[in-house]
Amino acid sequence: MRTLIAFVLGVLAMQAEACPTSLDFSFRPLLASAPVHLCEEYAGKVVLVVNTASQCGFTPQYEGLEKLYQEFGARGFVVLGFPSNDFGGQEPGSEADIQKFCRSIYGIEFPMFEKTSVKKGSANPLFAHLAAVTGTAPRWNFYKYLIDREGRVVKAYSSITGPGSGRLRRRIEGLL
Repeated sequence: MRTLIAFVLGVLAMQAEACPTSLDFSFRPLLASAPVHLCEEYAGKVVLVVNTASQCGFTPQYEGLEKLYQEFGARGFVVLGFPSNDFGGQEPGSEADIQKFCRSIYGIEFPMFEKTSVKKGSANPLFAHLAAVTGTAPRWNFYKYLIDREGRVVKAYSSITGPGSGRLRRRIEGLL
């Protein structure tokens, strides 16, 4: 019995250690009532974290983000969208408005999370961590952070780097 208990405790300890710091956060998906732990859902995947907005000049990037998700999702890639109203008030709607917009205009199926702050000084814990690791915080909507399968933050990409960028695509493919 002691051996079994020691084994179970060892497995639990390994599982707790297995969560990379970059994914050790919980957020509520859009319109959901309960948060999900990013490690439980996305550990072992290549993750692209993006702050989004529905009324931005970069909003058409939703189309490219969904294309990346559809193209590489089966190989262990996921896009995580975090709507934010931090820059130019370009995400003023409710979560229901955001979800309706994303689904009806862009057919978004990748995971979208609760509306949040990503701006330096008021960023949610995930974006604060990503900014600390990369040395760069989002300066506008559609800022991107790429995380490898081991949970290491690989690179930050400015809003100007679109989802169809050869540099971004090659880096994702290399991580898969």
